[in-house]
Amino acid sequence: MSKAFTLEARSSHERRQALALVILGVIFLLGALLLRLNTNEYPVGVLLLGIGMLIATIFNPYRLTIAASLVTALGIAVFLFFKHLIPGGQVLSAYILAIGIGLLAIVFFTRRGFVGAGAISPAVIVLLVGIVEALLIAGLTPPGFIQFMLSLWLPGVGLLALGVAYLLLSVRKH
Repeated sequence: MSKAFTLEARSSHERRQALALVILGVIFLLGALLLRLNTNEYPVGVLLLGIGMLIATIFNPYRLTIAASLVTALGIAVFLFFKHLIPGGQVLSAYILAIGIGLLAIVFFTRRGFVGAGAISPAVIVLLVGIVEALLIAGLTPPGFIQFMLSLWLPGVGLLALGVAYLLLSVRKH
C-alpha cells in the first residue's frame, strides 16, 4: 500500500516538473519573440536555462539536479565573461571554477539522497562543454551559435524540449 502511494506521489511530482519545464520554456520563447534582447547587453541564455532547471527541481529534486547545478554555475561564468566582467585570459579559469562549484552542489545533493552515487551525468555534461568550447575555438560552430546560446531562445527551446520529453516519459510509464 505505501509503495503504491509513493510511486503515485512520485509520478505526480514528475508530471508537475514536466509541466513547469513546459511553462517556463513557453515563457522564455515568448520573451525571445517579444523582447528581442541584445545578447551583447544581456547574455543570459545559459544562465536562465540553468535557473529554469533549478526551478523545476523544486517539484522533483530527483531529476535534473545534476544538470541544473552545473548549467547554472557555468551560466554565471558565461554571463560574467560576455558582460566583460571576466577578462578573456581568465575565462578558462572561470569555467573550471564554475564546474567545481557545480560539482560541489552535486556532492551536497548526493549526500541528501537526491542523486545516486554512480551518476555519470556530470562527466557527460563536462564533456559536452569541452566539445562545445573546442568547436568554438576551431571556428566550427554554425553562424549565430553564440547568439543563440546567449539569447532567450536557448532556455526556451531547452526547457520546452526537456518538459515535453519528461511528459512523454511520464505518460509512457502509465
